[in-house]
Amino acid sequence: MKKIVVVLALVGLIIIIAFGVLSQNEYEPTTLMKLKEKYSKKITSSVDHSKFAILQQKFTTPQQITLACISCHNQRHKEIMKSNHWNWEREEYIQGRGIVYIGKKNAINNFCIGTKGNEESCAKCHIGFGMDAKGKIYTDSSNIDCLVCHDNTETYVKAQEKGGAPVATLDFNKIAENVGKPKRTNCGVCHFYGGGGNNVKHGDLEMSMFEPTRDVDVHMGTDGMNMQCVDCHLTEKHVISGKLFSMASTCTNRNNCEQCHTNNPHDDDMLNKHTLKVACESCHIPTYAKVNATKMYWDWSQAGKLRNGEPYVEEDSMGNHAYMSIKGKFIWKKNVKPDYIWFNGTATHYLEGDKIEDTSKPLVLNKLNGSYSDDESKIVPVKIHKAKQPYDPVNRILIQPKLFAENKGEGAFWKDFNWQTASEVGMRDANLPFSGKVSFIETVMYWPINHMVSPKENAVKCSECHTRNNSRLAGLTDFYMPGRDYSKPVEVLGLLLIVASFAGVFVHGALRVINSFKDKRGVK
Repeated sequence: MKKIVVVLALVGLIIIIAFGVLSQNEYEPTTLMKLKEKYSKKITSSVDHSKFAILQQKFTTPQQITLACISCHNQRHKEIMKSNHWNWEREEYIQGRGIVYIGKKNAINNFCIGTKGNEESCAKCHIGFGMDAKGKIYTDSSNIDCLVCHDNTETYVKAQEKGGAPVATLDFNKIAENVGKPKRTNCGVCHFYGGGGNNVKHGDLEMSMFEPTRDVDVHMGTDGMNMQCVDCHLTEKHVISGKLFSMASTCTNRNNCEQCHTNNPHDDDMLNKHTLKVACESCHIPTYAKVNATKMYWDWSQAGKLRNGEPYVEEDSMGNHAYMSIKGKFIWKKNVKPDYIWFNGTATHYLEGDKIEDTSKPLVLNKLNGSYSDDESKIVPVKIHKAKQPYDPVNRILIQPKLFAENKGEGAFWKDFNWQTASEVGMRDANLPFSGKVSFIETVMYWPINHMVSPKENAVKCSECHTRNNSRLAGLTDFYMPGRDYSKPVEVLGLLLIVASFAGVFVHGALRVINSFKDKRGVK
């Protein structure tokens, strides 16, 4: 009887201990739980700007608002004037070039090509007022546009082709009295519409991200975490973390998933091992341009056609511009599977005036560096945007055309539709040589895909990569991948190992059986 009591007591003790351990594990907050708790808290400002007398004056110019802001937030303007959002360039190191200054001031892309000579139009996405080709804006702190980033009324709008000035009819007092931490609307009004329209550039940043659902972006979904851009793109002294590799060249001040999710975010150890060579985005962003199509090809050589002497526009089946007289022919795609490349966080760029070594093949404007053998490289998803754009076949350099002007006769292509004069005026404004000849060359740009993260249940399946038919990683051929690649030595060796394993099990079992019979017969 005593033995039964002791046994029952021990069993009860074990059950209690097990329950305690299991309960502790069940309620131990995971990294994801901590993140959800952190971002579910809504922070409200304790400052009511409507109570400040200086903001109750009648504002007649946006510069007056800036001066009012600086009077309280003194020295902040000095921080802004050191940022790349203000200067349209940053100091970068490019291997083979050394230290360079690169940005919208001097970089050429294969969308709207460049800002030189087109500042009045391009500056709608600049955090200042009064942008012109002379660059005087960069030295005048009163031209800082505080409201474009800090308006919380969601009514602030920049005017079209006015050098960054806001629409004159806005209620500046109401907006100035309702400023705060930047929202998605503040960031998206520029970053969602870059390149001249919604989702032209990035593919994963567009107007659906103003109020996305969780299936579009698991972080920013209004029915989920509802995170804002600045929750990830942390800011110190008005320098915002994160870099766009259309113009960035170094692996510094970057944003990555690990800053919140750590290097071992999975319960499955095999999945955690993948993070050594596979970026999180490669599995967790199976498609981009989920809601609205993104531009994949832009042919400038088709621009300039007129109907009855006037420019015209044609649309595709999705309602996107398929042709514009001012810009040429386009191809758009929706729900796009990314391309995949090796990337180590560094890039090289084509800069104004660079000689094109081989005009018979597409020119890569921003080569993203990396390879399997590079320890710093990971497989990342990208959008590849292709274009055909003007270049000087004699000097072998890309042409920066004059695109915008208010009036006809100033040489701007969007007014006069003449590549010869637009190239001549544009290259003069950019202080670049021009032979008088205009031709067109294929170009390529790579845009890493970082947004539109899907819920984990919609992540890329193992079989989508580890397969011989239409593998997502079919384009990466510098390494062996099980299930995708065939190697006769590896296959033969694997088969031999399987046969050897079965043979070993069979022999071992047979010996056990034989020995058991010997034992029964007393054979030694």
